[in-house]
Parts: sequence; structure tokens; C-alpha cells
Amino acid sequence: MDMDRLLSQMIEDAARVRALVQGISDQQARWKPDPDSWSILEVVNHLLDEEREDFRVRLDYTLHRPGEPWPPIDPAGWVTEREYNQQDPDASLAQYLSERESSIAWLRGLFAPDWDTTFEAPWGPITAGDIFASWVAHDLLHMRQLLELHWAYITAELEPYKPDYAGEW
Repeated sequence: MDMDRLLSQMIEDAARVRALVQGISDQQARWKPDPDSWSILEVVNHLLDEEREDFRVRLDYTLHRPGEPWPPIDPAGWVTEREYNQQDPDASLAQYLSERESSIAWLRGLFAPDWDTTFEAPWGPITAGDIFASWVAHDLLHMRQLLELHWAYITAELEPYKPDYAGEW
């Protein structure tokens, strides 16, 4: 793995998330295409909690606390339990960006991590490298989700007109 390149990717991805979120209206931040979907604000708060309570923590446990159980997480439950959609959009984004900076500093401070160190998860073994790879990929999944939310919002706003002439989504 080219750690420098992947850390740069994570820094750039945080900037991309900022670009997709910063400056939207409060209404758009909280809007959902349907009751089962997440809003942009919920995605941002999910990214925040994943940054500070999932990837960094679990990678740390895997690398530095072998055999210790991971702290429990509940990403899907936190959306309602922590009232993500009631949070302040600007503060949520700022906290996510700050946590990402802390993560990058922490990752840069790792000394010769053994990416093959394995944790025995309930679903099967997972390596430190798998966790890091998933962390990097996680940003992309949610940037796609943010783009889809932007598309759904703008197409709803354009009704009764359709953006079909723009091309296939």
C-alpha cells in the first residue's frame, strides 16, 4: 500500500465531502427523498461518528490491543438515537473535518504498522489492512450517496419538469 497516496486520498475526500455539503440550505441538508433514506445531514453525522468511533478506534485495537474486543458501535441506530437530522449542519461538518484531521495525524504517527494483524470479528477474520482499505473506500460510498441526494433534491425541485435531456442518471 502506498500510505502517502492513500492519506492524500483521505484528505482530498474530506475536501470533496465539504464541497458537496457546504453552502446548501438548511432545508436541503435535512431533506430526505423518502422516510427510509438518509438526509445529507445524516450522512455527515454518520461520517463524523464513523471517523471517531469506528475506523480509527477499531484499527487502533487491531494494531495495538490484540485480543481485546472492539468497542460496540451502532451506525444505523445512531441516526435516530443521536438525532442526526436535528444537529447543526455547519457544526456537524466542522466536527467531521476536525476528526478527519485527527485521523490523518494519528495515521501518520503509526510506526511500521503490520497490516496483516488480524482481528477475529463475529463475521470472520479481518486484517488491519482490510480495516484501513474499508476506511478509504467508505468515503467514496458516502460521496456517491451525497451526489444521489443532490440529484434527488434537484429533480424534486424541478418538478413538473424533468432533467432527462441532461443525460441518464
